Amino acid sequence: MRNLVAIEFLSVDGVMQGPGSPDEDREGGFEHGGWGAPFAEAIHASSGSAGLGGTSAYLFGRKTYEKMAAFWPYAPDSNPMAAHLNATEKHVATMTLTTLEWRNARVLNGDLADGVRALKRSGEGDIAILGSGVLVRALMREDLIDTLRLFVHPLILGSGKRLFGDLPAPRPLKLVHSDTTSMGSLVLSYDIERG
Repeated sequence: MRNLVAIEFLSVDGVMQGPGSPDEDREGGFEHGGWGAPFAEAIHASSGSAGLGGTSAYLFGRKTYEKMAAFWPYAPDSNPMAAHLNATEKHVATMTLTTLEWRNARVLNGDLADGVRALKRSGEGDIAILGSGVLVRALMREDLIDTLRLFVHPLILGSGKRLFGDLPAPRPLKLVHSDTTSMGSLVLSYDIERG
């Protein structure tokens, strides 16, 4: 049975929108794109490529997939993240895409919750979700995420899409790892506890 791990970069006020580059996600008039870039080197030094070896698959929402597929297939395999992303199976939750060009990428067909349950039963290791806020919120409502790996940067943005929304019930978390980077970002890993 595989674990479903949501990996998210957040501001202290919970914003996850557009951390990588200025034009990554301007939806809703968001003007703070690229806010996470100054913290990237410290995150890499703190956590490096830890977790890549345990990741046996990736799961993306459509928007995140399209952004990732426009960059990573063209990055050199000397980059450990590129090598791992390009070689590892990828599943995309989408109702609009029918074919995917990125190597080892497949459309997750049918009902989202049923498809993710089948993925979790299909092997060992972790299924990592990178970003994909709409997808993460849907899977949280279905109680399908096992672990939250959060990188919380010392910054308050005040606007933008936030990771967490309404849930049908509170979700107790168990802290399993914490660290701090040289720039003050928190690296937090929580298992979601189930009754």
